[in-house]
Amino acid sequence: METTRTDPSEATAQPPDAERLRRWRLVLGADGADSTGYALTGQDAAMDGALNALYGGDAGKQPGGRGSAGRSAGLGASAPSVARWLGDIRTYFPSSVVQVMQRDAIDRLGLETLLLEPEMLEAVEPDVHLVGTLLSLGKAMPETTKETARAVVRKVVEDLEKRLESRTRATLTGALDRAARISRPRHRDIDWNRTIRANLKNYLPVPGGSGDRGEGRGTIVPERLIGYGRASRSAEKDIVLCVDQSGSMAASVVHASVFGAVLASMRTLSTRLVVFDTAVVDLTDQLDDPVDALFGTQLGGGTDINRALAYCQSRITRPADTVVVLISDLYEGGIRDEMLKRVAAMKASGVQFVTLLALSDEGAPAYDHDHAAALGALGAPAFACTPDLFPDVMAAAIEKRPLPIPDKDAQP
Repeated sequence: METTRTDPSEATAQPPDAERLRRWRLVLGADGADSTGYALTGQDAAMDGALNALYGGDAGKQPGGRGSAGRSAGLGASAPSVARWLGDIRTYFPSSVVQVMQRDAIDRLGLETLLLEPEMLEAVEPDVHLVGTLLSLGKAMPETTKETARAVVRKVVEDLEKRLESRTRATLTGALDRAARISRPRHRDIDWNRTIRANLKNYLPVPGGSGDRGEGRGTIVPERLIGYGRASRSAEKDIVLCVDQSGSMAASVVHASVFGAVLASMRTLSTRLVVFDTAVVDLTDQLDDPVDALFGTQLGGGTDINRALAYCQSRITRPADTVVVLISDLYEGGIRDEMLKRVAAMKASGVQFVTLLALSDEGAPAYDHDHAAALGALGAPAFACTPDLFPDVMAAAIEKRPLPIPDKDAQP
């Protein structure tokens, strides 16, 4: 972060390469004091202390605090010291950097247990990864912390809904409308505007008029009729979101729950949310509130994709109008061959089957390449999907057209 120097004499006193040395000193941390010969002061020293507490060689071994350059720092297991550090980084760094540093603090220093304290949760910057951590702590969370945790989760969910809901609705409404059009409609179901536009090439002019060939009548011959599908039948689609809730899929679980709630709110869609590890849990009845759905998950544990797909398959009643979205890193702990047979059977019955290795902004995670290749051979290519792309993927599946795979060269 840049600092502002208001004293001209101080600025001229600095050597010409002072700014370069300052930057290197901040990059190198406490070890850079000797190599650069540059001493940090004021806010620069405070920023260095916050970074050193997390990334320094002794991070996590000693209580941290606001010190000066050259010190050893850490966060230890002291809740007051961590809360103070969280306040510091929110002062010195933008929100996006704060979220990264919080995530690193949890991963590097093992601060999960401190998140069980309400005062700690009030100090953090909410984001998708923090929600994943809180959900993984669900059963260990004391009652005094649960309401604060729900407030943190709700803020993240509401932010995601604001970002994703409008475009998802618009994209899928258009896809449903296009999927519902029929070529041999009854008279009352004809979409006359689209029918006329589609048949303008068949216009027969009035005799004697421009372009007259002698047979015109001033009419359009509707060789192809375009009609509306009936909303109660043709336009309705069944969506099944089958989500792996193993620990590595935390961000995907959060996004899937939000999308599930959005899809469930659309009348022309019937949406089911199924989460699984070695057990299968149907959270469909909680889709009216994605926060409830998220707290119904249990991150961690093994993975039995075959068992989850067996449950989803048993709930399919209209295969030709069903889209199944499997969101998993494909590390199968169940019966691999049975899993592939189920996918093949669903596709053969007319189900549109989509495999997402992740539903998050982070890109493709570690995943089972052999299983991904086997699904691709069945016509269900596996790829990572960002939340912004997900509406387009769903629209393509609803319309039964090729999926917009982000980078085909990177697919298994």
